[in-house]
Amino acid sequence: MFDTNQIEQQFNKNVIELKDKEFKVIRDYIYSTIGINLSEHKKNLLSGRLQKLLRKYRLNSFYEYYEFVLTDKTGELLSELADNISTNHTYFYREAKHFDIFKNETIPKIITEKKKRNSNDLRIWCAGSSTGEEPYTLEMILMDSLGINYKDYNAGLLASDISMKALAVAKAGIYHQDKLKQVPKDFIRKYFKKINENEFQVRELIKREVLYKRFNLMNKTFPFNKKFDVIFCRNVMIYFDDKTREELLKKFWDCLEPHGTLFIGHSETISKKSDLFKFHKPAMYLKVEN
Repeated sequence: MFDTNQIEQQFNKNVIELKDKEFKVIRDYIYSTIGINLSEHKKNLLSGRLQKLLRKYRLNSFYEYYEFVLTDKTGELLSELADNISTNHTYFYREAKHFDIFKNETIPKIITEKKKRNSNDLRIWCAGSSTGEEPYTLEMILMDSLGINYKDYNAGLLASDISMKALAVAKAGIYHQDKLKQVPKDFIRKYFKKINENEFQVRELIKREVLYKRFNLMNKTFPFNKKFDVIFCRNVMIYFDDKTREELLKKFWDCLEPHGTLFIGHSETISKKSDLFKFHKPAMYLKVEN
């Protein structure tokens, strides 16, 4: 029989204490670099999430870990930190109503505007793209909706995330069949190939149309030369406080075409007092022109 008391005592010996001063330093660093605002009652959560990283790098305190991350110039440790304090749970057609609106309303509206302006640029940004299910869903819908006319448009789709781990999964484009439960069967047939009993891979004709980039939404400026017609940023701002959210919305506003569309998560809202975006449909907002 296992001695549970002995196991618990040994576990507690291996747990490194997160001191109040260390929590404040790390919390402030996370807020300034990633934008995630951790309240005081998240101290135990942060300690639990980061214990394995301290063991991984054989560090003896949270302050040592903080300095370790701070001196890393590659961005890999910050990416790993972000992975451990946030959730990347997603799947194809998550919050499916948005994709119906995108297909039946947003795309036709964009095409009408492009014809008026004699433009063929069609730009979509999926910010906080995680492991790729969302941008691939958007690209499949876009390609399917435009059909043979797709080739007539410079239809670029940018997908960005701070997590290198998530981006690696997205670029590979291999998913367990459980992630595809809501994908229409004709889309699975046209845009995926089965690689084994449980996994499917996004076909190259879709993968090559999605550009994945590591990007931190907390950057002070966004270096885009052209504006986007649509921005999807869903279930990202739930981690932010009001100040960070407003700053991000201002940058999104700057990046959108006139009357461009912003999709956010259904658990997120934009204040009715906002002079940047106006409510259109649940979790869908239109840019307000000055």
